[in-house]
Amino acid sequence: MSPTLIGEGEQASLAQHGMWITEQMGCGGRVYHMPLAIRLDGPLDVDRLLAACHDVVRAHPQLAAALAERDGVVRLVPAAVPPPIGFEDASGREPGELIDRETSLALDLGTGPVARFTVFRPAPERHLLVFVAHHAVFDGMSKDILVRGLAAAYAGLPSPALPLTYGEAVERENARVAELLGDAAEFWHGRWSDRQDLRLPGLSGVSIRAAAGDAVDFALPADLAVAADKMGVTRFELVLAAVHTLLAAYGNEDAAVSVDLSTRIEETRGHIGLFVNELPVPAPAPAGRFAEFARAVRDELRATYRFREVPLARAVGGVSPRTALTPVSVSYRRRDGSEPEFPGVEASVDWMAFNQAVRGTLHLQVVDAQDGVAARLQFNPLVLSRSGCESVADHLLALLRAVAAAPDADVADLPLPSPVVDGAVEPSFARAGDVRAEEPSPSARGGAADALPYLAEVGEIWREVLGMPEIGPDEDLFDLGGHSLSITQIIAKVRERMDVELSFDVFFDDPTITGIAAEVARLREEA
Repeated sequence: MSPTLIGEGEQASLAQHGMWITEQMGCGGRVYHMPLAIRLDGPLDVDRLLAACHDVVRAHPQLAAALAERDGVVRLVPAAVPPPIGFEDASGREPGELIDRETSLALDLGTGPVARFTVFRPAPERHLLVFVAHHAVFDGMSKDILVRGLAAAYAGLPSPALPLTYGEAVERENARVAELLGDAAEFWHGRWSDRQDLRLPGLSGVSIRAAAGDAVDFALPADLAVAADKMGVTRFELVLAAVHTLLAAYGNEDAAVSVDLSTRIEETRGHIGLFVNELPVPAPAPAGRFAEFARAVRDELRATYRFREVPLARAVGGVSPRTALTPVSVSYRRRDGSEPEFPGVEASVDWMAFNQAVRGTLHLQVVDAQDGVAARLQFNPLVLSRSGCESVADHLLALLRAVAAAPDADVADLPLPSPVVDGAVEPSFARAGDVRAEEPSPSARGGAADALPYLAEVGEIWREVLGMPEIGPDEDLFDLGGHSLSITQIIAKVRERMDVELSFDVFFDDPTITGIAAEVARLREEA
């Protein structure tokens, strides 16, 4: 057994910290629930499978961890509520219904559980294992590690030893980020612009917040790999170049597409956990031969790799907590492993089980496996119609098929849609279903005069946390370079010095010294 126990108070990773803040501000929820379903046909030993689930949790105890803030630092601690592991007779129930039910159940980063395992029996000698974990302790590559671990434990094999604990891995990653932070800030200067305008067919609004989602599934051309090889790019880089080309055809200028980049290194390849960072990848205007444009996108993406562990909000200012960095995003995961082998039964895995949520306006998910390349466009139906998303899928497929057939084609000769003529749509930052999003800010509710007695003390805390000699009372925290860690430290210092417990929502509604001071005044009046 690997010595990966979660110690009392190991520091959370920067990605976990950011996700924790997003949850605290009410912007996460189901979008962070990551389901995985394994269908098992044959004479399954249920008790043996349940024991295998317990073995995996023991080998990867971050599945039984929670996140807690202590003195301004978010730390990993043992969860008060461990992952539920159980069996349920589900005769006559459909797998999709069961997956959706499990995905909808609450996961609590503060107390646990952050994961759950349920073995269902829909019919004799037919079982379905549904696993759901919070993204803060699980990522795409964790799915393969989890399934391999379950299959091995079911077969009676020991869990492989890991070279370091999860806490040690996080500590080393945080140290590398600290070393790269200055260079990352220089790299992103001039590359990053928080533009949220967007043109897509069927679009009525723009979102970078989590919402209930819908999806359009399709398969990418089988001969895409051959075309990518001829261009000197990977399949991921070719698909990303195609997405940029399509956005430009719709009339989007200088659009950045954010991508999920793995932050795993050799020492963490066997760990279940959050080892991914979302970063923007801008691109020049598509022109000339598509292969040349794809190589330009490749170069930009690979230049980003050096800073793949550095959250953008740590390197630049003005990035408020959100579930999507940009309205359009892409995740591409290459699966090299074969299907799992559970002795005595036939197993198949739904690697793309949908959580029925979307983190922004449009997200392209791709899983590249030996049996084909599966793709899904997840979209927010409140701002993008299904017919509009289907059009995007059709346009992307037509473009990729043309590129696969003629890798040396000019961009001008490719089958591209006409520009969207309805004009760019500006973003809406309100949280879906959150009536507070339309309420006035704390300073507006209480009045600036109420904040006056506390402006000096709150201002001093801000200057300490941000390391700035002067800050105006109405300057935005995020425009000043503040981020999730800044929020946590400000809350901790206000608690210690002013005996007031600020909510995270105030930093969403009015992230200024005046706004925080007004909230302090309101809370003291209510006390």
